[in-house]
Amino acid sequence: MAEEIINRVAQSKLITFNLEDYYLEGKRVHLDIKDWLYEGIIVKEKEFRTYISEHNWQQYQDSYVALYCSTDAIVPGWAYMLITTHLQPFAKKITQGSLESLETSLYQDVLQNLDFSEFRDKPVIIKGCSNKPVPANAYLLVTALLQEFAKSIMYGEACSSVPLFKRK
Repeated sequence: MAEEIINRVAQSKLITFNLEDYYLEGKRVHLDIKDWLYEGIIVKEKEFRTYISEHNWQQYQDSYVALYCSTDAIVPGWAYMLITTHLQPFAKKITQGSLESLETSLYQDVLQNLDFSEFRDKPVIIKGCSNKPVPANAYLLVTALLQEFAKSIMYGEACSSVPLFKRK
């Protein structure tokens, strides 16, 4: 007679926090402004404003946009601000920098508005594997936010986790 296999992980009180569950769906755009600069490195205000006024901004409808310049140009802050005034009616979110910094900003918005009180005095494991682009900073932020409430925090999978924090 075979012994019954008991799934101790399923019976534990461990709560899995999966950052992937908080990924905001939507198109991501990494908008390089180098082609809007004179010789790719100089902002000539009149030409820059002309290009911006003639650009099709509607293509960014409901998108998350990260503005950047791929050349070594020194782009004044007002240039990105001017672009933002045209993007704002269409884009859901606008940041300056990489797609990873955009994702970090999106996760900050979502996580800082969550109620973590449901994790009070409970063991929590932050799931490590993800099929969506969860930035490293999101893991740091959720760890800091959970630490205020959780009894313990681990990272990874229930079968092979790394302990991070235990309330004394």
